[in-house]
Amino acid sequence: MAKISTIGILTSGGDAPGMNAAIRAVTRAAIFNGWKVKGIYRGYEGLINNEIKDFTSESVSNTIQRGGTVLKTARSEEFMTVEGRQKAYDNMKANGIDALVVIGGNGSLAGAQVFAQEHDVPCIGLPGTIDNDLYGADSTIGYDTALNTIVECVDKIRDTATSHDRIFFVEVMGRDAGFLAQNSAIAAGAEAAIIPEDQTDVDQLGQFISRGFRKSKNSSIVIVSESKKDGGAMYYANRVRTEYPEYDVRVTILGHLQRGGKPSAFDRILASRLGVAAIEALNEGQRNVMIGVSNDKIVYVPFSKAIKIDKPIDKELINVLNVLSI
Repeated sequence: MAKISTIGILTSGGDAPGMNAAIRAVTRAAIFNGWKVKGIYRGYEGLINNEIKDFTSESVSNTIQRGGTVLKTARSEEFMTVEGRQKAYDNMKANGIDALVVIGGNGSLAGAQVFAQEHDVPCIGLPGTIDNDLYGADSTIGYDTALNTIVECVDKIRDTATSHDRIFFVEVMGRDAGFLAQNSAIAAGAEAAIIPEDQTDVDQLGQFISRGFRKSKNSSIVIVSESKKDGGAMYYANRVRTEYPEYDVRVTILGHLQRGGKPSAFDRILASRLGVAAIEALNEGQRNVMIGVSNDKIVYVPFSKAIKIDKPIDKELINVLNVLSI
């Protein structure tokens, strides 16, 4: 592999708290290693449009505590084409960039994988998504912060639910993964979580009504993972209104609240570890791998596994919530 002297960093897809901490870590670790750093704005779209600037240690000062991403992010339909990726590669070479560090979720790493295969570019991925759905990493950058944001919101919703004897269906993000819903339900003392991983022949709503909402309780919180398939929290709330009209039902969709805010200490530390490890991986000649932490150890996960293998949810978590919601 050709010697690396300059790396490019970009953030892609949905923003996640801790992305700035990761940008900071990659930048400073690369400079510590004697390399130059180029910041690529607006993800792959910025690489196509040549939105590239020199980054120094000062460029990332006072950013570790900030949410969002100082490099901005965007989705790029053009990068999904061969022609778009060729433009991106031409700009990368024109700026002297030898390798890319991509911070993002499933789609971002899939883009890096295709780009690396087509143009023989060393790419390292960092798992930056609140969904926590990338295989091989115990936690993704932004997940812990989003989880704490949800719990804080549900605690406040509980106050009004109790005051009015209501069932609240609270919809949280997660795409096709139920990590946010399941763990926030446990942490907030919710009565149930409806998640994609628990879709069995058993009607989850009927099961909740039969065991979760009892006369001895004056309120109930159900956390629902967003779902394009059945409509998420609104779907279940409408079912209750139709099938169990005796209950007073409300819906809260937390939406993009979950992505914002200052990253937690956990996410700042995780992002810092992964950023430094990304540069170490490039130094070792690694390419086309995602850097993760598993059992508190840095691991290299091939893109093919990270984005294609479904990350399983611990079924014990489902049992814990069932036991504690009596």
